[in-house]
Amino acid sequence: MNVLDRTALEAIPSIPRDADGPVFAEPWQAKAFAMALRLHEQGVFTWSEWAETLSATIAHAQAGGDPDAGNTYYLHWLKALETIVTAKGVSDPATLEDRRNAWDRAAKATPHGQPIELGAEKRG
Repeated sequence: MNVLDRTALEAIPSIPRDADGPVFAEPWQAKAFAMALRLHEQGVFTWSEWAETLSATIAHAQAGGDPDAGNTYYLHWLKALETIVTAKGVSDPATLEDRRNAWDRAAKATPHGQPIELGAEKRG
Protein backbone atom coordinates (compact mmCIF):
# COMPACT_ATOMS: atom_id res chain seq x y z
CA MET A 1 0.00 0.00 0.00
CA ASN A 2 1.33 3.36 -0.90
CA VAL A 3 -0.65 5.84 1.25
CA LEU A 4 -1.35 4.02 4.47
CA ASP A 5 0.25 1.11 6.16
CA ARG A 6 -1.94 -1.89 6.92
CA THR A 7 -2.18 -1.00 10.63
CA ALA A 8 -3.67 2.41 9.86
CA LEU A 9 -6.20 0.94 7.43
CA GLU A 10 -7.27 -1.61 10.03
CA ALA A 11 -7.80 1.20 12.57
CA ILE A 12 -10.14 3.08 10.23
CA PRO A 13 -13.52 1.32 10.21
CA SER A 14 -15.36 0.51 6.98
CA ILE A 15 -13.31 2.67 4.64
CA PRO A 16 -14.30 2.07 1.00
CA ARG A 17 -11.34 0.40 -0.72
CA ASP A 18 -10.30 -1.94 -3.44
CA ALA A 19 -7.21 -4.13 -3.76
CA ASP A 20 -5.01 -1.05 -4.26
CA GLY A 21 -6.27 0.90 -1.25
CA PRO A 22 -8.83 3.63 -0.51
CA VAL A 23 -11.22 4.68 -3.28
CA PHE A 24 -13.03 7.97 -3.72
CA ALA A 25 -16.10 8.91 -5.75
CA GLU A 26 -15.39 12.67 -5.61
CA PRO A 27 -12.21 14.78 -5.29
CA TRP A 28 -13.40 16.33 -2.01
CA GLN A 29 -13.46 12.85 -0.46
CA ALA A 30 -9.78 12.35 -1.27
CA LYS A 31 -9.01 15.78 0.19
CA ALA A 32 -10.88 15.02 3.42
CA PHE A 33 -9.05 11.70 3.63
CA ALA A 34 -5.70 13.43 3.07
CA MET A 35 -6.47 16.04 5.73
CA ALA A 36 -7.14 13.31 8.28
CA LEU A 37 -3.86 11.59 7.37
CA ARG A 38 -1.90 14.82 7.66
CA LEU A 39 -3.42 15.73 11.01
CA HIS A 40 -2.60 12.25 12.30
CA GLU A 41 0.98 12.57 10.99
CA GLN A 42 1.26 15.90 12.83
CA GLY A 43 0.19 14.21 16.07
CA VAL A 44 -3.18 15.91 16.40
CA PHE A 45 -4.87 12.57 17.10
CA THR A 46 -4.08 8.87 17.28
CA TRP A 47 -5.66 6.27 14.98
CA SER A 48 -7.58 4.97 17.97
CA GLU A 49 -9.03 8.43 18.64
CA TRP A 50 -9.90 8.77 14.96
CA ALA A 51 -11.57 5.35 14.82
CA GLU A 52 -13.61 6.14 17.92
CA THR A 53 -14.69 9.53 16.56
CA LEU A 54 -15.61 8.17 13.13
CA SER A 55 -17.45 5.19 14.63
CA ALA A 56 -19.43 7.48 16.94
CA THR A 57 -20.27 9.79 14.03
CA ILE A 58 -21.52 6.89 11.92
CA ALA A 59 -23.49 5.41 14.83
CA HIS A 60 -25.12 8.79 15.47
CA ALA A 61 -26.09 9.09 11.79
CA GLN A 62 -27.49 5.55 11.75
CA ALA A 63 -29.52 6.29 14.87
CA GLY A 64 -30.90 9.31 13.01
CA GLY A 65 -32.00 7.17 10.07
CA ASP A 66 -28.95 7.01 7.78
CA PRO A 67 -29.44 3.75 5.82
CA ASP A 68 -25.66 3.17 5.71
CA ALA A 69 -25.73 2.34 2.00
CA GLY A 70 -22.13 3.51 1.56
CA ASN A 71 -22.91 6.74 -0.27
CA THR A 72 -22.72 8.84 2.91
CA TYR A 73 -19.47 7.41 4.27
CA TYR A 74 -17.29 10.42 3.46
CA LEU A 75 -19.93 12.83 4.73
CA HIS A 76 -19.48 11.04 8.05
CA TRP A 77 -15.71 11.19 7.57
CA LEU A 78 -15.90 14.96 7.12
CA LYS A 79 -18.18 15.37 10.16
CA ALA A 80 -15.77 13.26 12.24
CA LEU A 81 -12.87 15.39 11.03
CA GLU A 82 -14.70 18.56 12.05
CA THR A 83 -15.54 16.99 15.42
CA ILE A 84 -12.00 15.94 16.21
CA VAL A 85 -10.31 19.19 15.13
CA THR A 86 -12.78 21.12 17.25
CA ALA A 87 -12.25 18.82 20.23
CA LYS A 88 -8.47 19.12 19.88
CA GLY A 89 -8.58 22.92 19.57
CA VAL A 90 -7.19 22.98 16.03
CA SER A 91 -10.23 24.92 14.87
CA ASP A 92 -13.57 26.10 16.20
CA PRO A 93 -17.14 25.70 14.93
CA ALA A 94 -17.38 29.31 13.73
CA THR A 95 -14.21 29.04 11.65
CA LEU A 96 -15.39 25.76 10.14
CA GLU A 97 -18.75 27.33 9.28
CA ASP A 98 -17.01 30.32 7.67
CA ARG A 99 -14.87 27.95 5.57
CA ARG A 100 -17.93 25.89 4.50
CA ASN A 101 -19.71 29.09 3.46
CA ALA A 102 -16.65 30.30 1.53
CA TRP A 103 -16.46 27.00 -0.36
CA ASP A 104 -20.18 27.14 -1.10
CA ARG A 105 -19.89 30.67 -2.50
CA ALA A 106 -16.83 29.72 -4.55
CA ALA A 107 -18.55 26.60 -5.93
CA LYS A 108 -21.57 28.65 -7.01
CA ALA A 109 -19.31 31.22 -8.70
CA THR A 110 -17.23 28.63 -10.56
CA PRO A 111 -18.25 27.58 -14.08
CA HIS A 112 -19.07 23.88 -14.45
CA GLY A 113 -16.00 21.78 -15.11
CA GLN A 114 -13.56 24.33 -13.72
CA PRO A 115 -11.58 23.88 -10.49
CA ILE A 116 -13.16 25.56 -7.49
CA GLU A 117 -10.97 28.25 -5.98
CA LEU A 118 -11.67 30.13 -2.80
CA GLY A 119 -12.14 33.80 -3.57
CA ALA A 120 -13.60 33.07 -7.03
CA GLU A 121 -16.84 34.76 -6.03
CA LYS A 122 -14.91 37.99 -5.41
CA ARG A 123 -13.21 37.92 -8.82
CA GLY A 124 -16.42 37.17 -10.76
